[in-house]
Amino acid sequence: MERLQKILSQAGIASRRASEQLMLEGRVSVNGATVLELGTKADASRDDIRVDGRRIKIPERHLYLLLNKPRGYVTTRSDPQKRPTVIDLLVGVREYVYPVGRLDYDSEGLLILTNDGDLAARLTHPRHGVARVYEASVLGVPDEHDMKRLAKGVTIDGQRTGPAEVMSLGPSRLRITVREGRNRQVRKMCDAIGHPVNELRRVAIGPLRDAKLKVGKWRALTAHEVERLRAAVSL
Repeated sequence: MERLQKILSQAGIASRRASEQLMLEGRVSVNGATVLELGTKADASRDDIRVDGRRIKIPERHLYLLLNKPRGYVTTRSDPQKRPTVIDLLVGVREYVYPVGRLDYDSEGLLILTNDGDLAARLTHPRHGVARVYEASVLGVPDEHDMKRLAKGVTIDGQRTGPAEVMSLGPSRLRITVREGRNRQVRKMCDAIGHPVNELRRVAIGPLRDAKLKVGKWRALTAHEVERLRAAVSL
């Protein structure tokens, strides 16, 4: 018996956190009974587990994809506002996968999609500190004091960010490495020092980089890349 949110995550339905939200919304049932308790356990091999009336199944194989997300796409499986989603870009992919973490609508760059719930949960959990590297074009020219503020941490949404690695790539360009997954974090950090972001691109996730992957295109991760990702989160 395992917690229901873990089973949903393993089935590639959503991350554990998003699965909990599905449960709270009354969209999950076990053997015909709607489940609202987050501590509920079930047996994926025996119980009839459904989301929005559709029975889930644990995937026979895990899929790991790397997408170079363009601007103008939301990082979700579906959008109430009917905006284009990253799933729309996965031409030829029939398996149920979901994005790992966030990359906001106006940003582009590397994004992992998978149906491996355990790996997704670890990649997004702050305690594993997986590095995410961004290149930002900002308004104005940050000076050394601005760079040091970013590196030491700034206060956004009432909470201080963790230490970051910051490098100048030119007068108005920065490379920023963070190890947290807060919403629009890099944009808010740059706002905090008075140099708002014009353009933002994620160029690395942990050990993953791919400068040759064109914007809007995806590819499967190699077995070696998956192994390195799992090692990065102690799996």
